Amino acid sequence: MAHDPKDHRHAEHDHDHDHHHHSHDGDHHHWDSKSYVADWIKRDLSRRGERRPFLDRLVAAVPFPRDAAIEVLDVAGGSGVVTDAVLAAFPRAKITLQDYSEPMLERARATFAGRGPQVRCVLCDLRDAAWEATVGGPFDLAVSGIAIHNLNDMAAIAACYQAVRRLIKSGGCFLDYDHFDRVGGVPLHQYTLKVAGFSRVETIWQQFPSAVVKADA
Repeated sequence: MAHDPKDHRHAEHDHDHDHHHHSHDGDHHHWDSKSYVADWIKRDLSRRGERRPFLDRLVAAVPFPRDAAIEVLDVAGGSGVVTDAVLAAFPRAKITLQDYSEPMLERARATFAGRGPQVRCVLCDLRDAAWEATVGGPFDLAVSGIAIHNLNDMAAIAACYQAVRRLIKSGGCFLDYDHFDRVGGVPLHQYTLKVAGFSRVETIWQQFPSAVVKADA
């Protein structure tokens, strides 16, 4: 689930629940604060069970063999909840974990320290167009967890989807677990992903206000 201390919150820092994210307008989170992030992660542990069905479905929808050495981008990955789930299922994956909160990335670096170059953490903000070049690529797979909706407006979300599409190789896909119903609703996000250039978009799991959406490149 790119941050900006006052903007998005991702796959881990979300205001009212699961994952931190990008909340740009009037955000009350303090993702630049180590103590705030530490407290948030501690509280977040109690919500892991709620997210598990979504994460399981996201991972199950990855269209690659489990032993494939896939290149993965975790958009607004926070401390690495989605990255951890992907690595558990795809142990040879190489993951670029992007976020805009340095304290969150510090946690991620500590969590994945034993993975060496298999997990690369990149600090950049989804509202800055330069994030696309900063993360590198191209990637076989992009994932995100409860993050992108916190950009808060569909224009910013559409720009993010377009960048993600450009970063994914032909034949790859984007799997997004998010609170789509909090900004626009699932149908609008599906349409926006198609406009961004994804060839096929489907909802593979939904439980208001959340869903897992798969977009094929």
